[in-house]
Amino acid sequence: MSVRRLHPVQPESFEFSPENLEWAKVRISRYPEKRQFSAVIPLLWRAQEQCGGWLPEPALRYVADMLEMPYIRVYEVATFYTMFNLSPVGRSHVQLCGTTPCMLRGSEDLKAVCRRVIGEPGEVTDDGALSWVEAECLGACVNAPVALINNDYYEDLTPESFETILTELRAGRVPKPGPQVDRINSAPVGGPRTLTDPALFNGRPAAEPVQAAEKAPDQPPPPGGSTGTTPIGKPPRGLKRPRGGVADDLKKINRIGTRIEQRLNELGIFHYDQIASWSPGHAEWIDQELDLKGRVAREDWIAQARRLAGKGE
Repeated sequence: MSVRRLHPVQPESFEFSPENLEWAKVRISRYPEKRQFSAVIPLLWRAQEQCGGWLPEPALRYVADMLEMPYIRVYEVATFYTMFNLSPVGRSHVQLCGTTPCMLRGSEDLKAVCRRVIGEPGEVTDDGALSWVEAECLGACVNAPVALINNDYYEDLTPESFETILTELRAGRVPKPGPQVDRINSAPVGGPRTLTDPALFNGRPAAEPVQAAEKAPDQPPPPGGSTGTTPIGKPPRGLKRPRGGVADDLKKINRIGTRIEQRLNELGIFHYDQIASWSPGHAEWIDQELDLKGRVAREDWIAQARRLAGKGE
């Protein structure tokens, strides 16, 4: 790992905004007494966000004072983890994976695009729009080559698609993240290639039943999370489209990510008040239909949705 140093030009001071200060106090309160040091990473991350994507030295001292930590301990954390940028970055900061799977799939060509469009690693374009660094594995090897731009993954890149993305970002537009080829997430390019017969998942016997003397092979679960059996409970009533054309951000509910939000939208669930009105039977149906293994009840989605919809305390 190369040496990481603080930027030579630093602001005079730093302090959290009132909103971030309140957030930090709540975060610190989650740790036992004399264990508040454990909040150092989330506080540094919030400070970096407030500073436009990088960590100035006064922010390190501010966080250290808030947690009553020696300055050197906070410096050690900030210089060790490459998620913390120690120099100013562009409004769109590109972390381009250069490890083996991405290299074999063309990341060297993407580095050439970065040098031509942006400059050398760590440089910021004159308009402040773009910067880039080479990153270690980003954990999306099946979609190589990959770049993490701010908080979004851009996958299955080619020099042409990558340059188009950079051009869009420079113009202030955010291209659609995810795979840049014809695939869904990490599924095969062009769509499913196996287990594509609908009869495998309709819950009815196969056209040619297995003989009594033979043992039927175990059926794998169908794609998309469905268990292949009729879910118990009752499906909630869905909408054809979001009210007013704008859906609520269902990811604010604990353990709902982008994939589950998309599946809920496909079922016509777009708003907090829809989830808040679920009966236990509705929740049980959703849990089994999406193969969530008890997550709906365990995370109490209905109570969370009521709070988000303004119907609870």
